Amino acid sequence: MAKILVSIDDKLLRRIDRAARALGLTRSAYLSRIAARDVGAERGPGTDQRARRAMAQLDRLFQQQSHPEDATIAIRAERDSR
Repeated sequence: MAKILVSIDDKLLRRIDRAARALGLTRSAYLSRIAARDVGAERGPGTDQRARRAMAQLDRLFQQQSHPEDATIAIRAERDSR
């Protein structure tokens, strides 16, 4: 595991420490968790192979219909019908 040196504003560091304590984490564990979450968020669900396959399958299903429709509209209509 690599160790790094990072400069952080004193007030922000106090807030980070409070947040870490509230979660029962060390400062390093807390910063690692939020960094991993943020880096993962940049990738988005489309980078996950399972998500891409599922979306491709939905596209194929909608294309097979005699009256193609927008998936978002169809999902909202189904949701609102409940």
